[in-house]
Amino acid sequence: MKIYGLAGKSLKHSFSPDYFNKKFRDRKIAAVYKLFEMDLPDNIRELIENNPDIEGLNVTIPYKQVVIPFLDKLDNTALITGSVNTIKVHRRKGRIILKGFNTDAAAFEETLKPLIKKRENIKALILGTGGTAHSVAYVLRKRGIYFYFVSRKPVKVESLRYSWLDKETIEGYPLIINTTPLGMYPDVDNYPEIPYEFLGKQNILYDLIYNPEETLFLKKGKEKGAITKNGLEMLYKQAELSWKIWNNIFY
Repeated sequence: MKIYGLAGKSLKHSFSPDYFNKKFRDRKIAAVYKLFEMDLPDNIRELIENNPDIEGLNVTIPYKQVVIPFLDKLDNTALITGSVNTIKVHRRKGRIILKGFNTDAAAFEETLKPLIKKRENIKALILGTGGTAHSVAYVLRKRGIYFYFVSRKPVKVESLRYSWLDKETIEGYPLIINTTPLGMYPDVDNYPEIPYEFLGKQNILYDLIYNPEETLFLKKGKEKGAITKNGLEMLYKQAELSWKIWNNIFY
């Protein structure tokens, strides 16, 4: 039986097994989707070597960037973003070749379009600087959307510190995208420290977290009249793109 799975550090929050295993049952596909928790990203090759039926993996935080040195090839989007969330396993004459792909960017772009359809020259803040943040940045650059990264310890020219955000920034950069794990189950009482008092109807808050469905980040934004969206649709879309990659149905 073919095996697919999710590799990461803490995976109890994941929807992926239910989503894929239902897909397999409904389509009568002889496959199973499993969770593979690992302490270090270099365990990825050992995992695949010890499980010869593994054909593909998804990768989640905190390994989307640090897993790259353990792969053999990257697709263009993964190369540009420096972030991998999908691995295809090739087995040739006893040799294992791992190719990394990024489906986060395409899934994010598709789900972002309806939110900004009527918003010309919109600017954005990206909360966080991890692998998913760089996928988001790739999409914003592609669409000509000016943005800043926001982090506790900014190290890039295009970065701001959370404490620097003020009324002018929140109003001038109305699209705010949370790529951090703050507020993700089970840590549901946490949230990014932005000045929520300055939010209004002009703001769009997009949280890439999908569990819980409404994080405190989104709830606080909704209370101020902001448009809000969670990451569930993006997760479904990136999962389908992963499936196409594993089965050579290229998108």
